[in-house]
Formats: sequence, structure tokens, C-alpha cells
Amino acid sequence: MLLHHDFIDIAKQFGKKLAIHDFTTIRELTYSRSLIASLILAQIFKKLDSGFTGIMLPTSAGCILTKIGILMSGHIPVMINYSTGAEQNAKYAQEKCDFKNIITSKALLEKIECAHVDGMIYIEDIMAGITSAQKLMAAAIAALPAAVIKMLVHRGLEDDTAVILFTSGSEKDPKAVQLTHKNILANIASVSPIFNFRSDDTFMCALPYFHVFGLMATFWLPIHHGMTMLTYANPLDFKKVCTIVRDHKATFIVGTPSFFWGYLRKSEDGDFASLRIAMTGADKCSDALREGFKTKHNITLYEGYGATECSPVISVNTPDYNRPGSVGKPIPGLQVRTENYETGEECSLGEDGRILVKGDSVMKGYFNDFEQTSLHIRHGWYDTGDMGNLDQDGYLWHVGRLKRFVKVGGEMVSLVKIEDILEKFLPEDSHCCVVEIPDAIKGARIVAVVTTPLEEKVVLKQMAKYLSPIALPKIFLVWENLPKMGSGKIDFRTISEMARVQLSRKSIS
Repeated sequence: MLLHHDFIDIAKQFGKKLAIHDFTTIRELTYSRSLIASLILAQIFKKLDSGFTGIMLPTSAGCILTKIGILMSGHIPVMINYSTGAEQNAKYAQEKCDFKNIITSKALLEKIECAHVDGMIYIEDIMAGITSAQKLMAAAIAALPAAVIKMLVHRGLEDDTAVILFTSGSEKDPKAVQLTHKNILANIASVSPIFNFRSDDTFMCALPYFHVFGLMATFWLPIHHGMTMLTYANPLDFKKVCTIVRDHKATFIVGTPSFFWGYLRKSEDGDFASLRIAMTGADKCSDALREGFKTKHNITLYEGYGATECSPVISVNTPDYNRPGSVGKPIPGLQVRTENYETGEECSLGEDGRILVKGDSVMKGYFNDFEQTSLHIRHGWYDTGDMGNLDQDGYLWHVGRLKRFVKVGGEMVSLVKIEDILEKFLPEDSHCCVVEIPDAIKGARIVAVVTTPLEEKVVLKQMAKYLSPIALPKIFLVWENLPKMGSGKIDFRTISEMARVQLSRKSIS
């Protein structure tokens, strides 16, 4: 099955049902209208250069229809991050994947103050140029049986690339991940039964579609089940998101912990009464955030774990199996193992090791990067680069990126564990990030960046009850905010560099 063929089946089955309620452009589209619009766009996109076509559009009906239309036309969409450094990201994607055309929006570029990049085509111009004949032709095709429509759009194989997504770049230059139709549909098939997804669910869709979490969980998954999608392009407009959820009775919302903190602060009693699932991922969820939602809304915030390369869900807590603090049980059909980072032997229960994943949702590979693909996929097992352990009941415990472990005086120290302990002693609404700074003698210095001032000696004394002396932060920096990626994940790369620069300036002065 191909993703756009799956959409055709769903559109024919749920024709008159509301598919997309777009709160950015104030548009409502049924599945039938969405099918017609996708077919129009497919005919237009067929005229573009073959191969890859970039998409740089906010979470909206326009982005959804553009992506489907590109697949129907036989092109492969390349999703471009517009949240930070949009111009640079667009040029990087063009160079990395060797393509020219990018479908974007004049309104978006104006809002984010991004210059025109050669090859950009504006969705406003495309829509203005659609003729009555094109509309009539698409409507006639859409009226045909699903099997016939599939014959008239691009066919292909389930192992064909369905999308190029870029890794976050929070640690080094982004890699171009190739996910196939089979990858994404396999991931949907695995998570659907454990959450009992159904067509009468209503999804709050605010995550960006250039991030795999948003693309799968708030795009292809709701489409696959014929749900209604409530799209809003700004996940940082926390109050508006809460209002949409309340007024339109969303049953499912996903987001990163930083977004959920915003929803918790801006929400009022009753805003989330319609939700049956609230799911967080892409970054660690603190006990304080879970407790906050339980206390204020009597809602259980479930935590999951995934990777762009795995389409993305690897493990997840569910209503039936929930162990707070863990990232849940591996999803059906996916094998997960942990192995010793030095010996490569499989770890025993409770022993921390590298997390490896095997199954149909693991990517085809990194585009035009055989070296990185071969380093990350060995004998069918994808090495996530994360560390964790499996307990006796099958729950996976994520303890951080291997790169978020440092050797200090010969001892392996988890920066994530330090953060977890430090968070217990921070003032309310304060956040932290612990990074390493090179040290000529010990190899690394542990630096804690916090968003509110604190009594360092008092906090260190409290932390010392849980951590060895070598794991205690040696320096505290107070910043107003912690830099984040467009997905809401903490930008460790930027924080580390900023901290290093700040400390080097202090040493000079």
C-alpha cells in the first residue's frame, strides 16, 4: 500500500466528513474536497522537475494537500524546517538532495523574515492560477471508484521513499532520513490497536510537519483512520491551542514536554475534558509535568519514545500499560534490544546499554550517505545512539543519548540523570539543561544552565545525596531561556557552544 493510495481509499469512504479544520487560514475541507484539491495539485506538480520537491509550509490544510499532491504526482517530498534558519535550511536541503523546487508560502516567508531562495514556488500563486477546467477535471476523477483513481495517479512500490526528513541537528549537521511508504504505514499499524484509534477521534494537530512526530502522529495517522484534524500552525500559541481543544472537543493531543508546559500554564478548568489521550515525546517528561496535568486536569500524560529513523514510535506508555518514568513498552512488531556500549553483548535486565531497534518501520537509510547508514544499521538493527535498559516487565527506560554521557576522571556520567536530580530542587517553573565543557585536565567540566537564580551551595548539598561528587555540576549559568529546536526539543548543540563561549569570555576577563 502507498500512503496516497491509502488516502484515496479513506477519502472515498468518508467523503462528506470533515477532514481538516484549519484554524490558521479559517478553512474547512471534507475528505471529498481534500481529494479533489490533491488531484488538482498533483497535475500541477507533474510539470516540475522529476525527483525531489521541497515543502516549506506551516501545519495547515495547504501543507497536507501539497504533500499528498506531490506523492500523487510521482515526486518525493523533502520537508524543510522553517522554524529557525529557514533560508539556510532550504539551501542545505537543495544541496544535500540535489533538487531545485520548493513549495512555500509568501505569508510564511514574510512572517519569519526569510529571503526568497531560487527555486521557491509560492502556494498563493499556485492557487490563484487554478482554472475552472482543472477543477472540473479533478472533480470528475474524484468521482471515479478508488481503484480507478489509483491507476491515474502515481503507483510505485511500498518500499519507495515517501518522504525525506532531516534529523534535528541538535548535535551535528542534519542527516537526510529516507522513510518509505511501508515504514510509515507499519508504524501506524503498530500503534493503532494499543490506543484503539477510530474514525470518530478528533486530533489536535499543532506540531510542525517537518518533524517526524508531527508528520506521523498528526498527519498520516489521523488520515489513515478517517479522523478530523484540527490544524493550527503555531504550537507556541498555547492559549489558542487550549481553546481549540475545548471548543472542538479534540480527543487526542501530542506534543513535546516544552509545549505541554505551555498548555498546562495557559489552560483553564475544562479545557481538556474531551481528551482521552495526551501524549508527549521527543524529549524527557519530568515528574512535575505529569503531576501538573494530573492535579489540574485529572489527565494522565503518557510518554513515548521514538526516532526519525524509526517512523518514529519505538515504545510508548498506554492506558493499559503505563509505568511513569519509563518510555513504555516497545510497540508490537518492533524488536528492541540493549547492548553493552563497549563489548556489544546484549545487556541483562536493568543494565544500561545502547538501544537497538529492528522492524518494518526502520528507515531505508540516509540519503546519499552510505557511511552513516552503515554505521547506524548493522544486520538489520538500527543503533539509535541512545542509552537505556529494559526491566523485567518489558518497559524501556531511556537514560539519554550516548553523547549525553561523559567521562569525567575515567567515570561514565549521565547528564540526563544530573538533570533529573537537579529538577527536584529547582524553583517552580524553572528549567535546566546540563552540558559538558572541555577540560584539559579532567576531560570535561559539567555545567548546569538554569532559567532562574538559585542558591548553588544549598542545591549542590541536596544533589550530593543522590550523585557522586564527580557528577555534581561545577558551574551554574543563569539564562532567561533555554534554546530549543523548532520541534520543541532542547538544542544541546547550541547550549553547549553558548556555555563554552560564555565561560571562555569569563576566563579571559
